[in-house]
Amino acid sequence: MNSRAATIEPTAAAGPAAAGPAPEGGPGPGTPCCPSVLAAPLDESEAASLARGFSALSDPVRLRVLSMLADSASGEVCVCDFVDPLGKSQPTISHHLKILSEAGLVRGDRRGRWVWYSLERERLAELRAAIDT
Repeated sequence: MNSRAATIEPTAAAGPAAAGPAPEGGPGPGTPCCPSVLAAPLDESEAASLARGFSALSDPVRLRVLSMLADSASGEVCVCDFVDPLGKSQPTISHHLKILSEAGLVRGDRRGRWVWYSLERERLAELRAAIDT
């Protein structure tokens, strides 16, 4: 993995005002998920949505998973391909991927026995925009 892999860039369509799928209990379609925490006081729903996302980012293993996904040429990685590079067991990797998925940061696609994961770049852009001034 190269040094630029740790930088997760949003797609061109995903910016601070990009409307993505609403997190559970969040605003409806067409509404930006999360306002900047620095722009105005957050309501309870906005704060909960942001906290879920930032909490999922607070673990080194999960950050490495995101980095590996960002570095993937195909844009996706099989769950089985995380085990050796991360030095963790498959159940531990699955636990971390579940947390990232529940926070809306990755999505899984089951193909037979394995699940392939990819980044949810719009959600990452929403979190970035929430702390951008």
